[in-house]
Amino acid sequence: MTEFAFSCTGVRADRYAAGPTLVFRLRITASPDTRVHAIALRCQLRIEPARRGYRADEADGLADLFGDRARWGSTLLPVQFAQVSLVVPGFTGEIEVDLPVPCSYDLDLAPTRYFHALEEGEVPLLMLFSGTAFTGPGGYQVEPVPWDREASFRMPVAVWREMVDQHFPGCGWLRLPRETMDALLAYRSRRALPSWEATVRELLAAAQAASPDLQPPPPACALSGPAVPLATGRTGQ
Repeated sequence: MTEFAFSCTGVRADRYAAGPTLVFRLRITASPDTRVHAIALRCQLRIEPARRGYRADEADGLADLFGDRARWGSTLLPVQFAQVSLVVPGFTGEIEVDLPVPCSYDLDLAPTRYFHALEEGEVPLLMLFSGTAFTGPGGYQVEPVPWDREASFRMPVAVWREMVDQHFPGCGWLRLPRETMDALLAYRSRRALPSWEATVRELLAAAQAASPDLQPPPPACALSGPAVPLATGRTGQ
């Protein structure tokens, strides 16, 4: 049976992808002199939050995911990031390939909220591999990629931020149920407000006036700045 080993040598943000996408560089090694015709590879990526430290402001941003820092001994569990597939072309000995991983900027998703809370440093990832390999010097032999194949990688937070800024420069993203979106649209129309930012700011100002102990909204962006997109969706999606 062919022995496969995997490692990740780097990651970059894909500048030309239609949506936010990270591209991981994989190095795959097979048993010496074994001809690999192709691999139908599956990769599961997990965030391992216990493998790094956090500043006070980062800990505050992670409270919704893991609770108070005092509880992190039991709550700082792995977070599923992505599961992707790749067809690896034929090689003998060793090959390097790109593994594209589509990402989301939906802050309702645990991985996105985790990345968003980090200001600097690295994200500890664990990559778990499986799949089917087609090998053999003459014909084809079909064999599984063992389930215990894995690789650790520390992804710079700066790469994630670069990817997000390519697609949502200076913006945040909200996913709202359709009924809430319709209510906001009706409110904006009644008030003749020029943008979604103005709509949200007026609601925040009204809430602050009703409860003075609330923190007031920050100053408005310049008119030339980017708008804040609001994504619609149904509850539970």
